[in-house]
Parts: sequence; C-alpha cells; structure tokens
Amino acid sequence: MSAVRLSPLRVDDIVDVMAEAFRGYPVMRWVAAGGEASDDIDDIDARERRLVDLFVRRRIRRGGPALGVLHDGVLAGAAILTLPVEPDPPPDVAVMAEATWRALGDGARTRYEAYAAAASLFGDLPPHHHLNMIGVRDAYRGRGVARPLIDAVCALAEADPASAGVSLTTEKPGNVEIYRHFGFEVVATASVEAAVETWGMFLRIR
Repeated sequence: MSAVRLSPLRVDDIVDVMAEAFRGYPVMRWVAAGGEASDDIDDIDARERRLVDLFVRRRIRRGGPALGVLHDGVLAGAAILTLPVEPDPPPDVAVMAEATWRALGDGARTRYEAYAAAASLFGDLPPHHHLNMIGVRDAYRGRGVARPLIDAVCALAEADPASAGVSLTTEKPGNVEIYRHFGFEVVATASVEAAVETWGMFLRIR
C-alpha cells in the first residue's frame, strides 16, 4: 500500500475515516461528554463525530495537507497535518467552529479549550509539521495502512527545508510505544484536569 495526497473534495471521506478511528478516543469522549447543548445532541457517538467533523474540515480549510491510503477505491486510512507556517484562516473557519460549539454546548467548548492549552507542548521546538490526526478504518487495522501514512508525513517534512520534523500528541498510553516504533520520542507530557493525559512526541528530521 502507498499513501497519496488527497483532494479537499474528499473531506467527507476523511471525516468518515476519522470518526470511525477516533470513536471512544479518550480526549474526544471527554470533550464530547455531557448533554448541555441547546439543541440536545445527546448521543455520545454523534457528539464525537461533530467534533471530528470540525477538526477535519477546519484543518482542510486552513490548507493543511491530507494524505490517504486507498484500497479498491475505499479510503482505508488518512492523515491530516499542520504546516510549519500557515496563512490566516478564511472567515468561514470561525463560523464553522462557533456552529459546532453552539451544538455541543459551553461545557464541551470549555473542556476542549482546557485540553488545547495543556496539549501546547511544542513551543520550544523549531518550526515543523504537526500530525493532527491519523486514523485507519476498523476493517483495515493490522493490514499495514499506518506505515505508508507515517512515511508520507515524514516525506513531506523532509522535502520542506523550513521543517525540523514532525510532532504529534496522543492520549492513549499504548500509542506511545507504537509511535516510538516509527521513530518518535516523547518530549513532554501534560494532564488535563486529571481526566486526560497527553503525550507530546517528536520525530526530528533535521
């Protein structure tokens, strides 16, 4: 399998992959928990998907690269990134975010902001690519989809002289060893109100 650059037109497919891959993920579940929203989105899976939808669409609209592995035309796995230097976001990004927080409620927004503040772990590093999300559909887990995605992410960083490497965060202890296998090292950790622990990891290229 090999990874390819995805068109922004495939954003719906990317959302589907990430929503499946991140269902029940610790920080997603913690942020989405509760039912305080005015329009009463009570189903936790639906609330998590609404979060994922925002994260993916916001990243794509801000110009972040999207990579994917296709199998018989199906998007088996995907990754979305932040570039070392980005232009200002278009106005619709703020509109999109406000609509999501109105739907999920002030509690979800407050929890997300607490997580975002705690997960800002890379201020001491030089400019680099950040791997925002990487996910593989359940049916393709264990079939070698993650490796070409990680390789493609690293290739983007290697091709950019302004990038020192690739960073990521994970909130699952088991993922730390997986990413170490790919060459990442833990550079910082943080706890979010004792509910979620996050590990900041970095793969240095130059």
